[in-house]
Amino acid sequence: MHFPISSEGLPVCAVILILTKYYHADSTKVLESSLWRSSDYGTTYTKLNLMPGTTIIVTNFYICPMNKRKVILVSSTINEHDQMLFISTDEGSSFQRQSLAFTVETLLFHPKEEDKLLAYSKEAKLYVSTDLGRKWTLLQERVSKDHVFWSVSGVDVDPDLVHMEMQDTSGGFLYVTCLIQNCSDKMVTAQFLGKIDRNSLSVQDEYIFVKVTTGNRTKHYVSYRRNEFVQMRFPKYALPKDVQIVSTDENQVFLALQEWYQTDTYNLYQSDPQGVYYSLVLENVRSTKQPEESVLTDILEVRGVKGVFLANQKVDGKVTTLITYNKGRDWEPLNPPTNDMNGKPVNCKPPECQLHLHLRWADNPYVSGTVHTKDSAPGLIMGAGNIGSQLVEYKEEMYITSDCGRTWRQVFEEEHHILYLDHGGVIVAIKDTSIPLKVLKFSIDEGWTWSTHSFTNTSVFVDGLLSEPGDETLVMTVFGHISYRSDWELVKVDFRQSFPRQCTEADYDSWKLTDLQGEKCIMGQERSYRKRKESALCIKGKSYTSALMSKPCQLLSFIYELSMQCVCLFAPSDYGFERAQSLKAEGDRCFADFWHDPDAPPDDCHLGHTYESSTGYRKVMSDLCEGGVNKQQSSKQHTCPMLPPRGLQLGIKGQMLAVSPGDDITFIVHQEQGDTSSTKYQVDLGDGVRAIYQNLTVTDEPIQHRYERLGVYRVTVKAENPAGHDQATLYIQVTDPLQEVHLEVVPIARRNQEVNLSAVVLPTEANFTVFYWWIGGSLQPTLTLDSSLIVRFPETGEVSVTVQASNGRSMVQDTRVVRVFDHFQVIPLSFSKNLDRLNPNIPEWREDVGQVVTRILAKLTGIPQDSLVTMVKPGLPTTADLYLLPPEDTQTTRKVLVDKRIFSIRQALNENNISFIVRGGLQVLVSLADSNAGGGPGVWALAVILLLSLLASGAFVLYKFKRKLPGRNVYAQMHNEKEQEMTSPVNHSEDTQNIIQGEEFIDDDLDSQTLGNHSGVVLSINSRELHSYLTS
Repeated sequence: MHFPISSEGLPVCAVILILTKYYHADSTKVLESSLWRSSDYGTTYTKLNLMPGTTIIVTNFYICPMNKRKVILVSSTINEHDQMLFISTDEGSSFQRQSLAFTVETLLFHPKEEDKLLAYSKEAKLYVSTDLGRKWTLLQERVSKDHVFWSVSGVDVDPDLVHMEMQDTSGGFLYVTCLIQNCSDKMVTAQFLGKIDRNSLSVQDEYIFVKVTTGNRTKHYVSYRRNEFVQMRFPKYALPKDVQIVSTDENQVFLALQEWYQTDTYNLYQSDPQGVYYSLVLENVRSTKQPEESVLTDILEVRGVKGVFLANQKVDGKVTTLITYNKGRDWEPLNPPTNDMNGKPVNCKPPECQLHLHLRWADNPYVSGTVHTKDSAPGLIMGAGNIGSQLVEYKEEMYITSDCGRTWRQVFEEEHHILYLDHGGVIVAIKDTSIPLKVLKFSIDEGWTWSTHSFTNTSVFVDGLLSEPGDETLVMTVFGHISYRSDWELVKVDFRQSFPRQCTEADYDSWKLTDLQGEKCIMGQERSYRKRKESALCIKGKSYTSALMSKPCQLLSFIYELSMQCVCLFAPSDYGFERAQSLKAEGDRCFADFWHDPDAPPDDCHLGHTYESSTGYRKVMSDLCEGGVNKQQSSKQHTCPMLPPRGLQLGIKGQMLAVSPGDDITFIVHQEQGDTSSTKYQVDLGDGVRAIYQNLTVTDEPIQHRYERLGVYRVTVKAENPAGHDQATLYIQVTDPLQEVHLEVVPIARRNQEVNLSAVVLPTEANFTVFYWWIGGSLQPTLTLDSSLIVRFPETGEVSVTVQASNGRSMVQDTRVVRVFDHFQVIPLSFSKNLDRLNPNIPEWREDVGQVVTRILAKLTGIPQDSLVTMVKPGLPTTADLYLLPPEDTQTTRKVLVDKRIFSIRQALNENNISFIVRGGLQVLVSLADSNAGGGPGVWALAVILLLSLLASGAFVLYKFKRKLPGRNVYAQMHNEKEQEMTSPVNHSEDTQNIIQGEEFIDDDLDSQTLGNHSGVVLSINSRELHSYLTS
């Protein structure tokens, strides 16, 4: 390991420390080590003897970021019996030994105070020192490795605050904080209510992230500037399997999310300032699994120029490289070079052929796959790749750009080790090969020309290149070995003699950042940088700064329309928008996802406050443009209404529904929607204990209770305010001790007819599961070992159906509400095939699709929405049943023909008026499952002629024979039994004709019009087995 040390505010120092270690793979231990020091930039080295007469193993060393003269070595004796630190305050010129009572795994210096540091031990204990490691104090035990963080300056109030993830006595993990002066169990503060997933705590700048997994669902939470944690809101059906934070700078979170359907790719999202609401910026960025289960996504932030990223996108097995200059708003492929390295024209014309680079890794183990960018050299990017239609893993040609990716040049045919010196003023390249070398190449004009230099007389197997961090000097070290049995060879290369003087202002030109279209206004500002002239042979030095000027763009209206960073707005008032690039006829615009109502008040809309209904556009946080057209101005202000409580949930801390007598139980009430400030919560714990709470879900006040006797207790919470009420029920089994269960049942049922209830348990391989079925408000469940149950509902109205699946002390439940009627009609529906590939086959998704179909049908036909229910069925292809319910006003039923509602629905479906837009701008068409069922349109014309004839015959004849007119039945049977089995919600045993004749609610007065064998309504009447619930 090589590390030069420099001290801020002092003359440039020439100290280099190198630690060499012999690591024994079988024992996973360091058996030998040597520490070397040079004070003349590597011309000579001295081996340090830390303890004469004793063999010392140095496993690692750490440099203080605030004062690089301070160095700490982590060491032990050869038998690991004695643990110690060696502390230096003079760049390693001398060391003081300090014995330890624990084994250090990692050290963490305070970011602002140079003598404070944390030590994590191999026993998972956390220690603190305030005197540079001389004295240590135990802070906490059972702490998670690599999930300890010092306070963040400017965000945390106290600089002595420590964030940590620790395991509690029950085995769960918590996010806690404490001050280093007192971090006992009583002084530790839990910052997140409840347990978190192991290794999920991350503190980055203004944001803190944790995640919580329950069953097979994981929820991600964020705290912005140390405020309360809020669940991160991704598009509703993203269903994240994993989340990787890419960056958190510029008051915005940039992350990679693996959705339910992805295996080796991630989608990129960016957030609002609070890190809560996320919009999609790029799909299918390739990823790979690293050792220790870590994930690497192939996206690279170009250092030195804010907002520029490179990403490798994988679609249909092909990997292509894309670049963005505005932090993900627009992505474009890289332009190929016009000539090869020999100056000959390249036959590569976009869009069929572009440049592709190995960004962070390469699938080929012989390609390092690293693109080189530096903060000290803005605009300079160098990496290995190829030109063509896709990235080829075995190709490793070297390309360079000095204008931040706008134009590229090929410089080598093979991959090279790359090192930037003097802020990119010198680029050093050594071929990455398995044969020994003694020649390196270097360029002093950003790769336009290259010279060679023999750095040694004896060929060396080169392992790497090293220079001072920041690449601000002109001195570097080549390290390698002459043979695989020899010691390390270190070769100093000093380029200072090539440059006779320091640069002056006359040696620089200005360079303006432009994107691939030549646009200079990027992210609302024009940025220019200083670059050394090609003819200037001078040293930039440590005082060089590349940034020259940046100023906001003054845009005309039409330019602003093109340049404004209008991404789909994911803020509290407009969650649920997406860019519709595929809707070419509509242009590049934003649209609301099918599950989102833009005009609906947000969940946190409180009475007396206001909210905006968004147009779907917002200005990107880091965009500094001024003037022009603001698409956000068309949003409307609304006053928050009094909302009834909705989505009331009752849970238990720890998620265990089966407990032992005497166990302490903490009930947690959560309300998804509705006003809470004026809501009262009536709690019945089922054992005679009742209570009333106010603002229960606002204060997060837990309900704690203890059951002493065995039994089943029905716990209910009723939330009520002047706008309405909601109720949640939970059944607690007190006994001496699955993940999840989903109840599948039709939403509408006929009184006294058999209905199939089906429970799907996750994981699917669970055995010995007992099912408890609770119908209505009964405290006596039906127990089965089968996952299905046939029931009848004797009364009309809403019936709550709950199933609990129990396996030992593991118990989970799901609840559905079934609406029971004497009469209703069912119309089978189908969807266009493009919906199938977006179907995650989960109940919530099916409910949302059903709701959007119901809402559109009600709007187009004028039928009250309460009279329509659409149930999307499990499995593929995606199909649904539309339930047409009887009107609540019986008198109205006798005056209005039911067939008019059916005809309106059929007409809307046949005219392709029922459609909605899903992800990516795809339009989904809803139609009848069998457009030929029940006759054709010609039958309606015949019915009209017949009606006119009957009216002309006279009222007396009509009245006398009206009861004998044929075709009173409104429905047509399915054409064959197979179709019935695919769509029916009721039982095989019922006689078809009896059901049709049982529609007594159709008044005889309706026979004044012909109702015969007219077109298009299908009623399916046979039950079928529900498809197994599939999960991602």
